[in-house]
Amino acid sequence: MKATAHIKQINLPAGELVPQFGMGTWHLGENPATRKEETAMLRLGLDLGATLIDTAEMYGDGRAEELVGEAIEGRRDEVFLVTKILPENASRRNTPLSCEASLRRLGTDRIDLYLLHWRGSIPLAETMEAFMDLQQAGMIRYYGVSNFDVSDMQELWEVPGGRETQTNQVLYNLEHRGIEWDLLPWLRERGIPIMAYSPVGHAELVNDPKLTSFARRHRMTPAQVALAWLLAKPDVMVIPKTSRRERLKENLGALNHWLTEAQLAELDGLFPPPDGPRPLEML
Repeated sequence: MKATAHIKQINLPAGELVPQFGMGTWHLGENPATRKEETAMLRLGLDLGATLIDTAEMYGDGRAEELVGEAIEGRRDEVFLVTKILPENASRRNTPLSCEASLRRLGTDRIDLYLLHWRGSIPLAETMEAFMDLQQAGMIRYYGVSNFDVSDMQELWEVPGGRETQTNQVLYNLEHRGIEWDLLPWLRERGIPIMAYSPVGHAELVNDPKLTSFARRHRMTPAQVALAWLLAKPDVMVIPKTSRRERLKENLGALNHWLTEAQLAELDGLFPPPDGPRPLEML
């Protein structure tokens, strides 16, 4: 089974190409009644070329990682695997313990991209040192951060190993565009791609009358519009989360819609970019 449209590749700073479209797993693996469908959804995503999977040790206290491990069993080499460490675990002593636990749950010997989930009280220099040790040991291939604002990135840039950061995973969608004022330009200047979580937002966005009207006029679903808007950007990866195969196929349908300049301008009018700096938004 092949994807209905080509999934563009994004260049990481290290030079590796990864799919622009991936799959998120927040809240997956938590309900035994839906586990079979969730596993089938992840496997279908791999079949259709969405081989980037994002998870975290926090999600369901490790149950999402276990679900991913089950879904990718026998197919590990197809997958670009991303997981995240909680900030309270990101010390020199505890980082390898957290990483080893994630590796066990995922059923693999290496993590492709290991992210600090958000900024905590442990010094960044200590976390970067631990990440570099994991990389040296072959337990992770690359590392990065999540939910870092400009000031956090500036501080990270000054610690040993900080400039090897491969991505910053942040909340970014039509409804939440605050990063466009300062964070996104800062990252672009340094060639660091964004990984956009919650790219289709929640019910408020997909049910927004402005978006539903636009989608209807252009023969798309609201989720496809939201994803196509992000996919039009050359340095943004998207990791929409769904638990159902039908919704996954709907999301992947965004790949068949290239928004025109006129359509992008219309969306700017409906969902304006920021007119000044804003604190980083998080979920």
